[in-house]
Amino acid sequence: MPALNMCSVLFVGGGQREMGEEESGFVDMEWCLALPKIELHAHLNGSVRDATLLELAKDLGNKGVLVFSDVEHVIKKSDRSLAECFKLFDLIHIITTDHATVSRITKEVVEDFAAENVVYLELRTTPKTNETIGMTKSSYVEAVMKGLRAVETVEVVLSPCASTLEPEPSTSVNDASTKKKQGRIFVCLLLSIDRRETTASAMETVQLALKMRNQGVVGLDLSGNPITGDWITFLPALSCAREQGLPITLHCGEVRNPKEIKAMLEFCPERIGHACCLEDEEWKMLKSLNIPVEICLTSNVRTNSISSLHDHHFDDLYRVNHPLILCTDDVGIFSTSLSHEYYLAASTFGLSKAQMFELSRGAIRHIFAQDGVKAFLNEVFDSAQTGLLWRK
Repeated sequence: MPALNMCSVLFVGGGQREMGEEESGFVDMEWCLALPKIELHAHLNGSVRDATLLELAKDLGNKGVLVFSDVEHVIKKSDRSLAECFKLFDLIHIITTDHATVSRITKEVVEDFAAENVVYLELRTTPKTNETIGMTKSSYVEAVMKGLRAVETVEVVLSPCASTLEPEPSTSVNDASTKKKQGRIFVCLLLSIDRRETTASAMETVQLALKMRNQGVVGLDLSGNPITGDWITFLPALSCAREQGLPITLHCGEVRNPKEIKAMLEFCPERIGHACCLEDEEWKMLKSLNIPVEICLTSNVRTNSISSLHDHHFDDLYRVNHPLILCTDDVGIFSTSLSHEYYLAASTFGLSKAQMFELSRGAIRHIFAQDGVKAFLNEVFDSAQTGLLWRK
């Protein structure tokens, strides 16, 4: 791939400097790890550590809930086939059915993202019910919040939804004594509506999100098996959310479904995820509406939504300056990280350090949290800019 258009002069601290080898040179994994990053498309259950899955699966095996030998090799394998990925998804759904496990995996997922310099995370999850243990959608989300409070390695800060009528300050939810030593990560929640749900169940999720938008829930997501359910089933709940000012992101175009894709784009959500299977007219519509796209490179290739990285629509959208955000989707399922997704983008599409830095910083414009968080994140990038663009 030829290099994309790139300015030859960078402006830093009010001055200007010609771009040398350090500025435009090879982007390696070490640099991508050091880059502050924004994650806007990460599923909680798809981001569980392999070690945790092994431990929990072994425990369920001992209890006779599953046959451990049937899943052990899938968990330990990093280069999983599509069929093995789906098998892992099934296992995760079996494992994450109690409050303590939900809290544990939330804690670990946030710590893992913070460890690779993710400074803002929108973590999405579908509120579940489990009558046998008294789990409701509300208690499920509270278990997630308990996990956030348990994070030990970094200060976790929650921010209200940007549409909250009476802005409230962002607040730390875990032990503030960690913040001076180990940094800070803003964490916001997106409540997901699963495509298997009924209209009534989807509306229940919307009401829960509205109730908690001063407590770190910043928006809604529609996700799940893309060949299940009908868009019209979820439209009343999503329309209600929109009327109440809740931002919405949709999994859109994971499979070919022109009628649904057109309807989703006409709904004009604040963001969409994937956008892999759009036809020419739908591409034109997406670009004209300027809807930001959450790009998940590894996920799209591993699920066969895209034939190869070089054929990915990232290239086309980036060339026309369409708003994009690099994301992971499921770091555990697809054995990736956000730093690795940045490395893939740079190495596949010939992007410079300056372009990668601006790609990461540009994601700030599309977060669902309040303006005060955006201002803080811009300060983080200001502080990192010189060291990253001219580091040796």
